[in-house]
Amino acid sequence: MKKVIIYTIIIAATFCLPACKKFLDVQPLDKLTGNNFFQSKDDVVANIYNLSRIVFNKYNETHYIGATGEYRSGEVLYESQSDHAPARSFVEVLGKNNLLTLLSGGVPWVNDINYNFYRITDWTGYYQAIQGANILIAKLDEGIPGVSEAEKNSFKAEAAFIRSLSYFIMVRLYGNVVYYTDPFHSAALPRENFVSVLNKCIADLKTYKNSIAWTYTDPALKGVRASRGSIVALMMEMNMWNAGFDPNNAKKYYEETADLGRELIASNAYRLLPISEWATVIKGRSDESLFEFYRSINYGDANTNLAPVADMFLHYPYKRPEYTHRVSFAYYRGEYMQKIFQDGSDRRITTWFNEDIFADNGKFMMLKFAQNSFSTGEEDANPDNTFMIFRYGGEILLAAEAMANSDQDGDAVKLLNMVRGRAGASPYTPSNGNLKDFIFYERSRELIGEGHHYFDLVRTKRILSSQWSYNVLTADKFNRGAWTWPISSNALNNNPYMVLNEYWVNGGN
Repeated sequence: MKKVIIYTIIIAATFCLPACKKFLDVQPLDKLTGNNFFQSKDDVVANIYNLSRIVFNKYNETHYIGATGEYRSGEVLYESQSDHAPARSFVEVLGKNNLLTLLSGGVPWVNDINYNFYRITDWTGYYQAIQGANILIAKLDEGIPGVSEAEKNSFKAEAAFIRSLSYFIMVRLYGNVVYYTDPFHSAALPRENFVSVLNKCIADLKTYKNSIAWTYTDPALKGVRASRGSIVALMMEMNMWNAGFDPNNAKKYYEETADLGRELIASNAYRLLPISEWATVIKGRSDESLFEFYRSINYGDANTNLAPVADMFLHYPYKRPEYTHRVSFAYYRGEYMQKIFQDGSDRRITTWFNEDIFADNGKFMMLKFAQNSFSTGEEDANPDNTFMIFRYGGEILLAAEAMANSDQDGDAVKLLNMVRGRAGASPYTPSNGNLKDFIFYERSRELIGEGHHYFDLVRTKRILSSQWSYNVLTADKFNRGAWTWPISSNALNNNPYMVLNEYWVNGGN
């Protein structure tokens, strides 16, 4: 425990150094620690947990999942009769893609309740995690006492996953990013085309994928520590992102995703839990979790109360005190919910929502995130759930989507119906309409509130059509980067090659 505490202090110091004169410059780790930190396997494990914590902090510093993955296509409205209602109207500002207004001063979500949305524009934390992962891989290659060859390769796979996850998150937020993998990088670099970045990440992960176990026998580690299942899921996600932006090679990306999906299923390392056990899934560390940021009040984890999606879509008795939580702060449009939840046999309707699923007001509740409530008094606290990043149900559907796009409809339907079967929903048949469209809707149903919907709209280009989005982007705006986030001007410091995102620099129009 003492080493963990010492390490936390050391690594915090590493990432809080004053601004350097060179781009992404860092002092060698041995100068910061006397070259005596990485002396045991425990030190490596502590480092891995800290790298994961750095990435999680980006999710925890604002209402990240909703702001980036759920609201920007306009399906969510705010409840004008809720407590501090004007401060919740940011969901509609996001739904119109008015990010510059979102980030401006003098607005109620800044003055009344500080949501800190500006922090989404700052990519520093991701590069801190990348820098730390690069250093860890280099130290493992040098050799660490007590770490066997197999353990070294497994640890390197975990570090490579955190590095590639950081790049993937940044690509989906900012588009082109600076890419590097050397441990003590100092040279200024321009932003690199994001398709190229993701292809490099995929190639990198391929070298590590088979060096790590599919999952963990210790139930406390499932989904919490990266595994082969985590790596496969990330490779699938990156391939499908590139398929949408590199059409000349789309077939290759689809086929690779389909093959990875088959490999994931054949591993038998994961399973879809019965819908009646959903509380176990959302609590975390379940057989369905591929990667998550596990948090528990029992461990004294300090979640920002505004961070979870649940904060917007629950009211009393799941949120307290009653007088400030008589209605939810926001709700999904009734029209949208009727569009995606038409099958009355679908048990997600009654398990994940209250009876007001189709209401156009704050009576709506998303009970999907209401499980594991720990409140016993009148404290204002969200249920004690995990921050799910990748789970088995989502990756099954991603593989089905890839198969449907590569003339493998039979296999796609089998996977699609695995997820629908768990939900008690009617199996897909050709009478349900176009298979690709149905799979898209199924991901919208299965992953609602988990931060994937907007990114699915972007990578499939459905964001360009009013059939799929309330906030339609024109082809011109899309091509100029209207789907991205602005990048903080801090990125320009000490890097003459850096440019910000054109669309937002030019006023967001």
